[in-house]
Amino acid sequence: MWNVGVYIALTIAIFGAIIAVAAAAVVFVIRLKRKEKPNLSSIDSDMELQQLGFSVRTAASDKKVSFEGSQEGLDHVHLTPRKGLLELYTIEELKKATEDFNPGNQIEGKVYHGRLNGKNMAVKLIKTEHVSNVEVRLFNDATHQHPNIIRLLGTCVTEGSSSFLVFEYAKNGSLKDWLHGGLAMKNQFIASCYCFLTWKQRLRISRDVAVALQYMHQVMNPSYIHRNIKSKNIFLDENFNAKVGDFGIRNSSVEDEIKYPDVSTNPATWNLGYLAPEYLHQGVVSPAVDIFAYGVVLLEILSGKTPITRPDNKGGTNVWLSEKIKAILVSENRDELRQWMDCALGENFWFDTALTMANLARACTEEDPCLRPNAGEIVEKLSRLMDESPEDEHMLICESSCKPLVNSSTNNSSE
Repeated sequence: MWNVGVYIALTIAIFGAIIAVAAAAVVFVIRLKRKEKPNLSSIDSDMELQQLGFSVRTAASDKKVSFEGSQEGLDHVHLTPRKGLLELYTIEELKKATEDFNPGNQIEGKVYHGRLNGKNMAVKLIKTEHVSNVEVRLFNDATHQHPNIIRLLGTCVTEGSSSFLVFEYAKNGSLKDWLHGGLAMKNQFIASCYCFLTWKQRLRISRDVAVALQYMHQVMNPSYIHRNIKSKNIFLDENFNAKVGDFGIRNSSVEDEIKYPDVSTNPATWNLGYLAPEYLHQGVVSPAVDIFAYGVVLLEILSGKTPITRPDNKGGTNVWLSEKIKAILVSENRDELRQWMDCALGENFWFDTALTMANLARACTEEDPCLRPNAGEIVEKLSRLMDESPEDEHMLICESSCKPLVNSSTNNSSE
């Protein structure tokens, strides 16, 4: 009996061992399959983090903020890939870059030229309360930088009333400098001084600004309305590519111009000429407001004249550029249009192209905002004009950006 009991116990032990081995094998196989099969929820989470691409690094040696996102909707716009890093500068760094904001480094107003770690920059002083108004998404939208939007390199936010924005340095200054005689005063900052813009440069600048507006109005989501398009806020790089700047930095000048519409009593003078009627009188803001201002800039590019010209005689009325072109086009006098064109160009421009651009500018400055073209239509029109421009040998020889400006003191007197 004792032997039988031993056999039964052994049998039960062996059977139990077999079950345990089988169970262990099953567990092993399950774990192996889990390793082979990816965790979808984990990958989805990782992908979301990669697409968001938001990181903040506050180490003293690497103080940068990164903003990255989706590239969807940007396929038809030529964008330059960039890391999207926004520097956080200290006041000590900016003092060093600008030589303690030396007046000799003052570009204009509250903007100073600076150089830090071998990099040129434009340092703009603004009120600390206005830093939040800056549309960072314009400068760090997705992982790309639009070639026709001035690049924001970084910020310096202080505890006081004044802070700083640091922008890429536009070597050839603003469009206003080139059109209205500001170069002589800024020869230390501008690469090509005592010069005028050639016809082809003007045509390309016109398209560049329109492309920037197309991006802001029709590509960005939600769309962005600049509200301060003017030649002063259009900058030229070393290759005379145009870049739009001054985003979200609301100066009081626009509001002051609405309060004091009489140019003769307003020291801001002709800035009023950029304002669309619906914005000026009712405060209505839409993309059409930017289109109106763009039309005025286009007229400046063609004529070299300011948006509003003061009369020579005291009893005369101010001449608005947007109204003057309408009178010229209605007259159908080709000689009058030739005389109206920028005299710095001489005869070195294509008249038919200039006429088309003048009509486009007139359409942009229509009283009714519904009648103005959108930015995409403007880009299409100007691109076609550039493609159709004839390659005339005489034109190429005569065209030069190294001829002296016409009397700049005359233009300066109207500012």
